[in-house]
Amino acid sequence: MIKKILVANRGEIAMRIFRTCRVMNISTVAVYTHVDRGALHVRYAEEAYCISESPEDTSYLKPELILSIAKKTGAAI
Repeated sequence: MIKKILVANRGEIAMRIFRTCRVMNISTVAVYTHVDRGALHVRYAEEAYCISESPEDTSYLKPELILSIAKKTGAAI
């Protein structure tokens, strides 16, 4: 059984996943960039981690970093 999940997405898709996880009592982890730090999916997740290296870095294409965050938090992907 999944107890914690990392969602490497943002916006409405992430929010739908997070809402479903709350109903199913699954903990949530979000990743975000500096630009998205105030976004709803970041505030709604139980844990959130910035994957930007600078304010200009808006890329979510960092699989190694996202996987390391999942491992560190004990989250499924």
